[in-house]
Amino acid sequence: MRLWHEALLSQIPRQQLLGQHRECAALRGGGWGKPHATVNYVFAHSPYKLFQYHTLVMDEMLARGYHPDKSWRDPAYRGKRLAAYDSVEVLPKTTPIYPEHDDVYLKECLTNLAGKGIVL
Repeated sequence: MRLWHEALLSQIPRQQLLGQHRECAALRGGGWGKPHATVNYVFAHSPYKLFQYHTLVMDEMLARGYHPDKSWRDPAYRGKRLAAYDSVEVLPKTTPIYPEHDDVYLKECLTNLAGKGIVL
């Protein structure tokens, strides 16, 4: 799974949006630091960046009428199976949140979606 370019979050279909929530939850929990080719760049950054991205996903979910668990709004939360972080350094929000989400990555995501029959 990948983290879609944040510019696409308001446009991706329901299945991809809900998949993003599951992916963010998994990465914030037991998946943190476990290598996976498409998301390895996430681990080069603070977990707070993933929280910021996940917040964008949850905001879009709310806009579409979904109700993600409010526990994920806590940057230290790691899911029901893991203890929360003792502390998380709050970082200013950048645009994009991940520098890897550049124009090249946007095109990559659009191509990936097109391969699934989703044209945005």
